[in-house]
Amino acid sequence: MDNDFYYNFIQPDGAIADFVENLGTFHNQSDHPKEVVIIPDGRIDLFFSQSPSEPFHVTLLGLETYPEQRYIHPHTLAFIVSFKPLAAEYILRTSIADLLNTGKELPTDFWNFKTEDLSNFDLCCKKAVQKIKELLPRKMDERKRHLFELIYESKGEMSVKELSEKAGWSSRQINRYFTRQLGLSLKAYSTILRFRASLEHIAQGKLFPELNYTDQNHFIKEVKKFSGVAPKELSKNKNDRFVLLSVLKGK
Repeated sequence: MDNDFYYNFIQPDGAIADFVENLGTFHNQSDHPKEVVIIPDGRIDLFFSQSPSEPFHVTLLGLETYPEQRYIHPHTLAFIVSFKPLAAEYILRTSIADLLNTGKELPTDFWNFKTEDLSNFDLCCKKAVQKIKELLPRKMDERKRHLFELIYESKGEMSVKELSEKAGWSSRQINRYFTRQLGLSLKAYSTILRFRASLEHIAQGKLFPELNYTDQNHFIKEVKKFSGVAPKELSKNKNDRFVLLSVLKGK
């Protein structure tokens, strides 16, 4: 564990669980940049952050399809809302297709957060949950809700055909929705979720496929594609570079 890098992630209450996966905070308490590797996890992240070198700012990050090395400035403090894909349409009320592997700055008064809020994680959680509850849709397409339930429950292992049949929504319409709203196909998204589910096993030191991979080579190839390293090196997680893996190991 990197003692200079503090993080904490919690799950939200059930009322917003269809749209939010977790709420979190991190703080680079050192005088040096913190190297991290951002890996695809199927989530849309809303960041409220500040550091001595960067004033308070709000950033919306789209979905990732490949790993990216980044550096967190010294003494950066951040609060993060990690959304599930349905939130793009129903909470954020925008397409994030153009944010694939990138992000955009939002107005600094977004959701009425302020610099001083970041030092109080409980307050940030309370403000975010209250705002999201205000934005909850009165009505939503149940096919979409059911589709994402199936995708998450199957950890990305259910075929597009089966998902289409069980959700009562044609695969063509589903892929059109995914491409328009998220910037990638359902199959591509499911592959990312399967990789993410395998991280839970890698965090436990299981370096062989536990999910529906054709063989060990296929598993290694996919882990390298999404993390940049082989399962063995990923499991070592040198210097806690892979924060998502650190969080899973800490569970």
